[in-house]
Amino acid sequence: MAVIELEVLIDAPRERVFDLSRSIDAHQDSAEGTDERAVAGVTSGLLGLGEDVTWEARHLGVRQRLRVKMTRLERPHYFEDTMLRGAFQRMRHDHWFEERDGQTWSKDRFEFASPFGPLGRFVDWVFLTGYMRGFLERRNEHLKRMAESDAWRKYLRE
Repeated sequence: MAVIELEVLIDAPRERVFDLSRSIDAHQDSAEGTDERAVAGVTSGLLGLGEDVTWEARHLGVRQRLRVKMTRLERPHYFEDTMLRGAFQRMRHDHWFEERDGQTWSKDRFEFASPFGPLGRFVDWVFLTGYMRGFLERRNEHLKRMAESDAWRKYLRE
């Protein structure tokens, strides 16, 4: 299983960062270049515990669907989303949020495994881990810009 861990310090309240991170609309706007959109399940607003969303996007030139479910939620500290159906053999994304001197430290842990056994592990190691890391880093930077400006108001009421 491949693992990607990312951290970012955001100059915004933890509750704002937490809710932006589970906003369907903010996610769609932060996934530049992939035409990502919610097509089933929760398609707008905030994803809640036990709810699922099906994303459709173009990754690596291929249109794909990924259905994920919010499997754990402890507002505003932690949430986990897990793949129910999609291109990976398995996928889990953990999100932690900690308040530090008026700022929010956000940490992601993204675990995934491609299908096809040893061939899939080779693809993960050689190519897919770098691609997914870049995608998640761009998304985190977009969320940081939204949370630190007035752009968050488009997605949340505070």
